Amino acid sequence: MAAPTKLEFDVDMTCGNCVKKIENAFKGIEGVKSLDVNLLRGQVIVECNLGTEKVKSVIESTGKKAVLKGMGGSKGAAVSIMDVGSEAIRGLIRLVQTDERQLVIDGTLDGLTPGVHGLCVHECGDISEGCNSCGDIYGRDVSGQVSMGELGDIKAGPDGRAEFRIVSDRLKVWEMIGRSLIIHNGSIDEIKRNNSRDQRLTCGIIARSAGLFQNSKKICACDGVTQWEERNVPAAGHSRQAHL
Repeated sequence: MAAPTKLEFDVDMTCGNCVKKIENAFKGIEGVKSLDVNLLRGQVIVECNLGTEKVKSVIESTGKKAVLKGMGGSKGAAVSIMDVGSEAIRGLIRLVQTDERQLVIDGTLDGLTPGVHGLCVHECGDISEGCNSCGDIYGRDVSGQVSMGELGDIKAGPDGRAEFRIVSDRLKVWEMIGRSLIIHNGSIDEIKRNNSRDQRLTCGIIARSAGLFQNSKKICACDGVTQWEERNVPAAGHSRQAHL
């Protein structure tokens, strides 16, 4: 059983009815372990096995705006902005070490070709030549057939969006800082067969990120935009989300 992840959201709640609406929205949803709605702080904490976009959509089904402020536990968190290699593909992937054993990879990407794509950790965080300078897939064994960095396949729908949550017991978040994530064209099996670098669709450097209760910002320092204005820009197309 995958360890649940705690997600921290700021929510524009104004009264007790807002709290009740949010609590009711989560009733009966499988994968939710606990829910804490704090009106005074404007904060919702959800401990669950669900992806961040799913949880956000449940909160916003009540008519309230929600912004993800932190994710994970005390073991470390990282983020990768997927905006190198293609002007059409944009996304954000978060990595959270929920305990000593399990790493949760949670992401949303837009602009992909519908179908299956492989997600891999690569050796280097060098994007000086785009995705081609990120090195090989991380952690290949001597046979070249197995790699710790092969996180798995993600699937983009007809609209080009892929939302996913992957749990790995082979990697640790502190080993990933400074490396890169790459979305490949085709499945992991296809990547192994052709090993072609021109199949690298988009990539991003893995950087340290705020964990739970570590992001108190309400206004983006780079342009003075409030989190509620910033929230109106899709997460998969806005680099400021990396401030998480």
